[in-house]
Amino acid sequence: MQPAESNRPKCGAAPDRSGRQVIKIGGHEIDDPLFLEQLVDLVRGLPVAPILVHGGGKEITEWQDRLGLKPVKIQGLRVTDADSLRLTEMILSGLVNKRLVRMMALAGIRAIGISGVDGHLCEAEKLRLPDADLGFVGTVSRVNTGFIVPLLDAGYLPVISPLSLGRDGQVYNVNADTVAQALAEALQVATLVFITDVPGVKIGGEVVDLLPIGDVDRHITSGEITGGMIPKVRAAVGAVQKGVGSVMITHARNFIEGKGTRIQ
Repeated sequence: MQPAESNRPKCGAAPDRSGRQVIKIGGHEIDDPLFLEQLVDLVRGLPVAPILVHGGGKEITEWQDRLGLKPVKIQGLRVTDADSLRLTEMILSGLVNKRLVRMMALAGIRAIGISGVDGHLCEAEKLRLPDADLGFVGTVSRVNTGFIVPLLDAGYLPVISPLSLGRDGQVYNVNADTVAQALAEALQVATLVFITDVPGVKIGGEVVDLLPIGDVDRHITSGEITGGMIPKVRAAVGAVQKGVGSVMITHARNFIEGKGTRIQ
């Protein structure tokens, strides 16, 4: 029997009633020992273990500098050649992933570190831009829900590196936001959390607690939402339209305090 798979859940599919969350943390949070300690305490206190997806771009850049590999980004995405891919896999699926698992395990949390490659959790395809080649950078085309659900049902906390596997056998570097969104949609979770370097979405100069998805385009057109926040809110809209209960955009301190902007 083939494992259950999902390309993208249909809009209107039944949401996860367990209160499960997908939480994405990035390189700046992973470098903050205080935040990590608080994250461990928060996870330990949740009634249902979340799914934790992590990046690690800051450490990748640091190691590229050490090894004489020049970081290059196009449209905010890291160009990944063969040498950079090897380094990225070592940092994300090795150093960063096991650091997070170790911290959770020492706190008595049943954490298990995996990547999108393991069990073919996330199937990827090359991300193609019309005017640039990003190298071995991919996007998620399918999620193997039949692999991850038994881990969740058994009470494990999956800690997921975003490296993913293509049908061509190639490992691809996939943006952690993209993997988190794909998992949230495929599993129809109650909440997808993006932890960023800002406290939430600002409208009229103030962080708003709630942003209805129907208002997002209007605020982008008016210039209230700009820059790097635009792809995040658009990802949030897409996730909600595909069955995720809501999306929270916040920064580390606000996340611990339960604050931020909820999009639904």
